[in-house]
Amino acid sequence: MNVYVDVKEKDKVETIKFNYKKEKQTKQLITVKQAESTPKIDGIADEAIWQDAQWFPINQLWIGKAFTKEDFQGKYKLTWTEDALYLLAEIQDDKLRDVYKDPLKSWWDEDCLEIFIDEDNSGGDHQYNHNAFAYHVDLEGNVVDVNYTKNGKLYNSHVTSARQTNGNTTIWEVKILLFNDTYVDDEINTPVKLSIDKKIGFALAYCDNDISEHRENFIGSIFVPGNDKDRGWKDASIFGTLLLTLGKN
Repeated sequence: MNVYVDVKEKDKVETIKFNYKKEKQTKQLITVKQAESTPKIDGIADEAIWQDAQWFPINQLWIGKAFTKEDFQGKYKLTWTEDALYLLAEIQDDKLRDVYKDPLKSWWDEDCLEIFIDEDNSGGDHQYNHNAFAYHVDLEGNVVDVNYTKNGKLYNSHVTSARQTNGNTTIWEVKILLFNDTYVDDEINTPVKLSIDKKIGFALAYCDNDISEHRENFIGSIFVPGNDKDRGWKDASIFGTLLLTLGKN
């Protein structure tokens, strides 16, 4: 978070910028092992790292009514390389719907995977800024988040995905580049290099829409206290924490 201070001296005012990072309370600490080789993004997930990585559930109801296992089940795994964070998600959903052909129209109301990333695990507001990202990955692979214009913008260069569907089960394999809070839209931005012991703010959710104009359920990977549980798109303080570690014990 940037803090601006005006310093006045002899009728002249100078604005000084400080980068302030408040320590975030650690929630749902997950250790993520480094991959020995780069996973291929094909939705097959046959690399050794995916066989060894631990599954974590997507089972917290953020929006909607209680769901059954027949309607939805979700879980995910994570790994990393120096260049990116990798996600493998298994979603069991009895109906997939791509409601809008325009990826920037009501993107949250169709079936999609939502990936929340806070590169420095600082928490705080990111509603219309890039202190953190809330990437909505739709069934066609488009990636949308809200930016400073208060509108949706495509960030397809940040997240690469592939999915394979067999019956009610969809496997999503995803590569996520990480950017810090100095990110500026429509300029050249360099992804952050990842390293051992780095902490990243993270949460994962699924927008589920079977038959409606609007999503019927929003199911997340972390418990959010209070009545308003749909806060991940604007408040990175609700995210869990990833700790990057070596691949082998």
